[in-house]
Amino acid sequence: MLQLPADCLNEIFEKLEDDGVTLHSCLFVNRFWCEISVRIFWRTIRNYNTLIACLPIESKENLFRKKIITSNSISKYPMFNYPSFCKFLSIDKINYNIELFLKQQEFISLQNLNDYISLVTEEILRLLMSQMSSLKKLEFFNLSSRSNIVFISYPGASECLKDLSELYCYSDIRPEFFYQLSQICHHIQSLDILFKRIITNGLTNLISVQKNLKNLHIFQSYDCEDIRDIITSLTKIPNTLIKLNLFGGQHYIPLSFISKFTNLQEIILSFQNNDSFEDFKQLQNVTFSYLQVLIIHDECPRNELLIKFLEINGKNLKEFYINKSNDLLNIAIIKFCPNLRILFTGLTNNELELLKLFLENLQYLESIKICCKGYFSEKILFDIIIKYSPKTFYELKLNYSYNTSSILQPEELESFLISWKNRIPQKSFSLIIFDNEAYTLNMNDENKEIIKKYIELGVIRNLEILG
Repeated sequence: MLQLPADCLNEIFEKLEDDGVTLHSCLFVNRFWCEISVRIFWRTIRNYNTLIACLPIESKENLFRKKIITSNSISKYPMFNYPSFCKFLSIDKINYNIELFLKQQEFISLQNLNDYISLVTEEILRLLMSQMSSLKKLEFFNLSSRSNIVFISYPGASECLKDLSELYCYSDIRPEFFYQLSQICHHIQSLDILFKRIITNGLTNLISVQKNLKNLHIFQSYDCEDIRDIITSLTKIPNTLIKLNLFGGQHYIPLSFISKFTNLQEIILSFQNNDSFEDFKQLQNVTFSYLQVLIIHDECPRNELLIKFLEINGKNLKEFYINKSNDLLNIAIIKFCPNLRILFTGLTNNELELLKLFLENLQYLESIKICCKGYFSEKILFDIIIKYSPKTFYELKLNYSYNTSSILQPEELESFLISWKNRIPQKSFSLIIFDNEAYTLNMNDENKEIIKKYIELGVIRNLEILG
């Protein structure tokens, strides 16, 4: 039988990186397939029995003396050096999975469980730091994991962490963690930080030394301290950011620093008060030549500031999301954002004339979200979509308010789907429903059968129900 060369198989298996079930099956085809697929399958730790089998003999003997493993475990040697394949490390998951592993051992005393967890975790982390060639992604959140912070000083840790590209963490990890990383990791590309009440010294150092930060997600918890020092540290990094996600909640985050990052492709802002948006006046005249996604949750900038921003930056926008709109802003969207693919403006089923305007004028529109309220039939909405939507359109998102009830009749639903089937060019329809404890169009039994029928016919690409 003809055998595909290694580089072809590797390219195929790379496409399956997120499909653990299929990759696992590839391990058992033959030795050749196993040797190639195992390196991708084990980028994430898959089995803690296997990891313990990979420990050096002195570590196994230490665990045996503590009666954590049996003598049989000492003599086990794995087929591959599995730790060397790992690219993703979650300290919290290691603690959790080791706890599960130990609870399954009949000879373990639960009274000493925490001591055993710490001991086994330490041995595992020593192994990983010494064997992993280049860690790409690190997660470190849970307080119960903080005792393992010393892993960054284990032999091999500097070499292992120097090419770290993704870091997900809380702000209250002990200072030595951030200070140590700031000495080693200068090329983090994705940084996701949840800011707690305590903001540890050293975090600003870590941010300031980054040379190629592309994605930044800042999330402030309700009890978070002022993060202006963190924002100041951001002004010291190069203009490399392409994605920025700021969740301030009730807190104030100065926004003027954003003006430095003119290469941004995506901006997401979430604030539950307007204080931070006062800084938006310093952004309204800044040109973000590559901006494609603008998402503003909850509160939003003053109308005149946002319209001015869209006048300068709307042409390249492909996705725009805002909770609150008005006639002036809607006219500005149509005028300044002609290339939008995805749109949500808080549009409701009572504003169907506005829906017509969007569908008629945004000729590249693919998806729109509608807020559904009260007792109503989606028939008129569907009729407008069939008559006015551009050829590119294929996705409707219906966000039903609490206690809303759909009175759409089965014959009305089927009429819409028949009309959609006959559209030229043919494009499968995608329907996404946010039910919010409402009575939605898919809860009618006859409608369910119609939807099932048209999914089987390929007219409906998918029906997704979200809570």
